[in-house]
Order: sequence, then structure tokens, then C-alpha cells
Amino acid sequence: MKAIVQDAYGSADVLKLRDIDPPAVGDGDVLVQVHAAGVEAGVWHLMTGMPYLLRLMGFGLRAPKNPVRGLDVAGRVEAVGRKVTRFKVGDEVFGACDGSFAEYACAREKRLAPKPGNLTFEQAAAVPISAYTALQAVRDKGRVRTGQKVLVIGASGGVGTFAVQLAKMYGADVTGVCSTTKADLVRSIGADDVIDYTSEDFADGPRRYDVILDIAGNRSLSHLRRALTPKGILVIVGGEEGGPWLGGTERLLRAALLSPFVGQKLLGLVSAERQKDLEFLKELLEAGKIKPVVERAYPLSEVPEAIRHLHKGLVRGKVVITVPGTPEESGPPTAPSTEHL
Repeated sequence: MKAIVQDAYGSADVLKLRDIDPPAVGDGDVLVQVHAAGVEAGVWHLMTGMPYLLRLMGFGLRAPKNPVRGLDVAGRVEAVGRKVTRFKVGDEVFGACDGSFAEYACAREKRLAPKPGNLTFEQAAAVPISAYTALQAVRDKGRVRTGQKVLVIGASGGVGTFAVQLAKMYGADVTGVCSTTKADLVRSIGADDVIDYTSEDFADGPRRYDVILDIAGNRSLSHLRRALTPKGILVIVGGEEGGPWLGGTERLLRAALLSPFVGQKLLGLVSAERQKDLEFLKELLEAGKIKPVVERAYPLSEVPEAIRHLHKGLVRGKVVITVPGTPEESGPPTAPSTEHL
């Protein structure tokens, strides 16, 4: 099968399209014929091996243990292990796996759910990791409820677009922070107000927020706390700053150390793959309560360019990968698909 592989850590230049053997199917595994795969920040970190903490966590010290990149997946079941009970050959599924930038990928049964019937494979591939990260930030950590004022920093990205919609679903008054060119997108997905960070600092105004979701940001804790109410909740979701060893984890640790000594709650989120969350998101998607925002799709051969585009911070919502030989390899959206929101 064709797959995007890497033999060493590095930039997107280390990624190569090669022919390799399909993955072996274990007793509890589902082999998926990949129709589309999502591109998100975790792929970049696994590609570069940065921060070094990732390597110490078992992903490989000198080179990735799993050479095939890609985490989000949507496709059809090709084969199932003998202990699999929830899926059969031909079922349409979406979820997470290790190595979705390939014609076939293997996932544990608990990492998948039936694909929402109202979504294309491209749209479904944009959902899993970004959406359950947003759900856990909004519902579990932020405990967002009706009438609260919520600030979403990074509102135009993969996690942010879901966070805005979920916070609105839970009844909050939502302000999104993004750049000038993405303001209309953030309004279109339900934000009540938008702050353009290129011309305005959200902490300088008179407004204070009950919950702040800082998605992959780099602002100091003191700066973020200025915009919180005295009893407000700050949820830090990832981050691209920090040293080479800990990266954004440094800020999460500082928040955990400071939180007991201030009136505000300063929380870090390390999202977890939960089957029940994926199934809950499927229900929300089918009910039209949330929608994925897909900027565009790249063919499998152009994964390196897709990752470069993501890392430059240019993406509006998500970009996805389509796989040759599947029905959705052509005709990707050329602009964010928000008209249905």
C-alpha cells in the first residue's frame, strides 16, 4: 500500500510517499480503508519529535517507532479482528489511529465510531482529535454553562472552531480571538463577538470572562489572568512555546503550581481518547448542533505541503488528506465550508 513515512525526526522534508506492507490486524483491531485523514498539531510534534518529552514517552528516541504519520481517520472497514464486535466489513467509521496517512490504517475498536451519516469522509476526518479536545476543554475543564462569558483564543483553528460551537451549545456568550482575515469565519460559526489580536489586546478592555480557553497560545499566565473574573477558569489547551524538552508543557506545569494559591482556577488539558466522547460528538454532528470547518483537502502525495501550511498558522478550521482510489479523492472545498453552519 502507499503511505507517508519517515525514517528520522525532522521537518516536513523527511516525509516520503512509499509502498509498504499493510498493517497487521490484531484480535481487537479494525483495518480501515482510508478515505480521508485529518491534519492537526499532534502530527507536527510526532514528525519533529519535539518537544523531547515525546521521545521519552515511548514514541522513539532517535526515530519514530511508528514511521507512518497521521492520527485522524475516516473510511470503510476492510477487515476486523476476531474479538471485534461493534463493526463489520463495509461499515463507514471515523476516529483515531496511528498511521492514517496511508491507503489502509489499523485502529483499536474503541478508538472508532460509526461515521455520522450526514458528513462526507473529508468532513468526518476533520472531527475526532480536534472535536474531543474542544469538548473536554469546554464541558469537563471549563464547565461552561448558560449565561457565562467565554473567551476562545485561537478560535479559527481546528480545536477553536469546535470550541466556539460547543460553548454556544452550552449557552455561553462567546468571544473569539483570531486574526483579521479569519474574523468572518469565527462569526459564522456562532461567536457573539470577535477580537482581532493584530489590533487589540483582549486583556486591555473592561470585559472579564468566566472561562478562557487558550488553544495553542503563548501568552503568559499573568496576561491571561488579567482577563479572567476573580473566580474564573483558565483552560490551557496545548501550546507552541517553551523549551526543547518540555515545550508547551512548561506552561501547564506553571499553571498547576500557581492555581492553589490564587482565586482563579488555572487548568491544563491533555485530551484523552474516549469512545463515549466520540459517540457523543457523532450525535451532535448528526443533529446539526456542531459542524466541522474544512478549509481544503490535499492528496496523499502532498502531505508535506499540508503540514507546512498548518504549521504556518494559515489554516482556517482544518485541512484534510484524501487518499487515491477512494470516492472523495477529488473535488475538495476551496474555501472554508461554513455555509451550512
